[in-house]
Amino acid sequence: MKLQDIFKQALLLVFFAVTLNSCSSDDDNNMVNEGNSIADIAAKTENLSILTQALTKADLTLTLDGSGEFTVFAPTNAAFTAFLQAKGFATLDDVPTPVLKEILLNHVISGEVTSSSISTGYVKTLAKGSASAENTLSMYINTAQGVVLNGGTANGGAMVTSADIMADNGVIHIVNGVIDLPTIVTHAVANPDFSILVQALTRNDQPDFAGILSGTENSPFTVFAPNNTAFVSLLAELELTGLSDIPQAVLENTLKYHVVVNNNVLSTDLTNNMEVTTFQGDTFTVNLNGGATITDANNRTSTIIATDVQASNGVIHAINTVILPSL
Repeated sequence: MKLQDIFKQALLLVFFAVTLNSCSSDDDNNMVNEGNSIADIAAKTENLSILTQALTKADLTLTLDGSGEFTVFAPTNAAFTAFLQAKGFATLDDVPTPVLKEILLNHVISGEVTSSSISTGYVKTLAKGSASAENTLSMYINTAQGVVLNGGTANGGAMVTSADIMADNGVIHIVNGVIDLPTIVTHAVANPDFSILVQALTRNDQPDFAGILSGTENSPFTVFAPNNTAFVSLLAELELTGLSDIPQAVLENTLKYHVVVNNNVLSTDLTNNMEVTTFQGDTFTVNLNGGATITDANNRTSTIIATDVQASNGVIHAINTVILPSL
């Protein structure tokens, strides 16, 4: 082969190489990278299509498509369908947008919390109820058997069915229920450490405390909620065998003595020697020296062991001793 022919072939090879490289570069420049935000993943997941519609209706898509880190408990289509039916809504469009927005925000917590970091206890969602403009709603997570949120579907909560779907701006955990805005009763039922309190509130001879503390009349409520240890100690103190041995009037007045009506009293609102008037009509005194305690009408003392568990219609502070009015 002549030197001239070899030179021509070399030029052709260079030409084709440059052309192919140019086309490849153009293709790269025209490629659209698929997003991997929380909103993107929801939009690409068939079983989360109603959630995607809800985010659009509530104008929250950009929030979950943007910067920052979030943990989202994402209800499936079946969960949304069941929720709409239970609430009497024919379609998602029938849900008032402000209500839908807060319900959706009740599924979101700040920061990236993977399944390995989830533990039993309270977390704060991004939602707000009518009781407080500053304290966002609490969610109770129970990890005793799986990851159960606000007591599971029977209590207006949910259970995680698929965890750790990672996004660029956080993580998604798929859940089997729409997590409704919790009431005082929702939180009392969800936390096993309030199980004796729930038994007392629902005893057959008592007023409809569950209905009262789930509603809005006389709300917001502030409940100083005795834990199970507090009730066990009370029975020992009164030398009673069980909850059923407490006389009807004594139990009713005692339960009402733990409730403040028409006020969402946060821990930051408490002051030393503050006198608090209760639903029962009697008063107790808050003391802040050396920790927050309550002195009841019988000069007995209870320590506040957890604060600011926010519900849509009030707030709960847990105490370790049942306080007693003047009986």
